[in-house]
Amino acid sequence: MARPIWSGTLSFGLLNVPIRLMSGERHNDLHFRLLDQRDNKPVRYERVNAESGEEVPWKDIVKAFEYRKGSYVVLEESDIRGAASEAHEVVEIDTFIDAGEIGPSYFEKPYILVPAKKAEKGYVLLRETLKKTNRVGIARVVIRTREYLAAVMAQDNALVMNLLRYPADIIDPEDYGLPEKDTKTYRITPKEMEMAKSLIESMAGTWKPSDYRDEFREKLRKVIEKRLAKKGVTADIEEEHEAPEDATTNVVDFMALLKQSIAGKKRTPAAKRAGAKASKPAAKTAKSAGKKATAKKVMGKVAAKKTAKKAPAKRARA
Repeated sequence: MARPIWSGTLSFGLLNVPIRLMSGERHNDLHFRLLDQRDNKPVRYERVNAESGEEVPWKDIVKAFEYRKGSYVVLEESDIRGAASEAHEVVEIDTFIDAGEIGPSYFEKPYILVPAKKAEKGYVLLRETLKKTNRVGIARVVIRTREYLAAVMAQDNALVMNLLRYPADIIDPEDYGLPEKDTKTYRITPKEMEMAKSLIESMAGTWKPSDYRDEFREKLRKVIEKRLAKKGVTADIEEEHEAPEDATTNVVDFMALLKQSIAGKKRTPAAKRAGAKASKPAAKTAKSAGKKATAKKVMGKVAAKKTAKKAPAKRARA
């Protein structure tokens, strides 16, 4: 089971819903390593001092902003952390807007908000209200050390939080000199418009995400399988432990909080719950060393488990 990025609260008005912030995307890209073709040994990327040519250890590396070519101002980690909001582990909704008001170019990265144990009532209350009103909550959230603008919206049984780009990060399409005059200027006839409309109608369908696959990745995987079939390989399989559940929460009088929020017409900072800080990553699980397997056993969804003998588990690092 995936681990939460952090555990905290979803805040709107005086209501605070305990949640876990979970990733809403999965990366299925095939990752490659660079090798020296002379002996097939990995090529390392080294941190080298541009003047002396010597390798620089991580402990001696600092972050700096180049304010002029060749001139830098060095920043401490505390400077970067201090620039972010103090409302860590809180998705704090500032306002609710119509769902259609946000252009598609603003959406950047999805996350799924999962209710903590015994926090389902507040979660479902917000989810169903967003559906009925066709609104989206605009929020601010800190992930790691950076503050983001985000949109909280209802999607089926979930509350999904999409990170949003700021206007300064989006290029105005008009900067590219797009054709902006009417159809007559470009000699598009009414008959051509009708034909194009008929073509689109004939190709109309419903959105079924399962109908689409990454064909490039599938073809490349088959090429890798053929290559591996010529040589024996050893597979190490790493298994994940389930993330610990959040602490239970107290019963909340939602009606009273809703009335207070409407009467006050202002929000109050979300109270930080005890134990709401992000749970520390669990210790890495032991790796199992398998015997040399065929390419299909390696690429075929851990089929090697059935035949490979498991070696004694290594002790996890502290």
